Amino acid sequence: MISKNEIVFLFDVDNTLLDNDQVINDLSLQIEREFGAQQRHRYFAIFEELRAKLGYADYLGALQRYRLEEMCDPRLLIMSSFLVDYPFADRLYPRALDVIKHASAWGRTVILSDGDVVFQPRKIQRSGLWEAVEGRVLVYIHKEQMLADIERRCPANHYIMIDDKLRILAAMKKIWGDRLTTIFPRQGHYALDPENMAAYPQADVAIERISDMLDLDLSLLIRTKRQ
Repeated sequence: MISKNEIVFLFDVDNTLLDNDQVINDLSLQIEREFGAQQRHRYFAIFEELRAKLGYADYLGALQRYRLEEMCDPRLLIMSSFLVDYPFADRLYPRALDVIKHASAWGRTVILSDGDVVFQPRKIQRSGLWEAVEGRVLVYIHKEQMLADIERRCPANHYIMIDDKLRILAAMKKIWGDRLTTIFPRQGHYALDPENMAAYPQADVAIERISDMLDLDLSLLIRTKRQ
């Protein structure tokens, strides 16, 4: 019998538990309504520049840089409220919270995400994911480079990582090897991009949506090495 303390489930957030593509679409529509199509294009150009530089999505940072170009426009205050107060709970994928509860019967559940230090935690809190994992939340700039810190904070014999990015899963698998089982939900634009699919090794398990985890026999996924 495998002890619950030997297993840790690591859940990504964006496009794994939460439909972040829809969040971005809503933000895009809001910017266009408030500022027009040209300024919407400019905001996302800044956003992509920052993402390339920082390695993660920085929505508030992009808004701050956009502000430097539009110092006298008071509508920017509305945009900041739109981001901070966005109803992220409405963007959880169907049964996402049930999946976390289901996994918790087998091991500890942890949110493992990339992002900034303000907006990403806010998203996790307002979506209900923070409470669902009882505060076990890790947010890094490049989580696949932080495995030693993850092990220190969440020690386990075996990890199960659920992420929509094959790049992340492959990088973690390269280091943890058989100590890690990777689960790839085919959700969101990264997961559905043929170039991404061809560029990286397949995950141990692929599912069409996060709710499909409820139908998996988790005992068959766990490969715990015992001394």
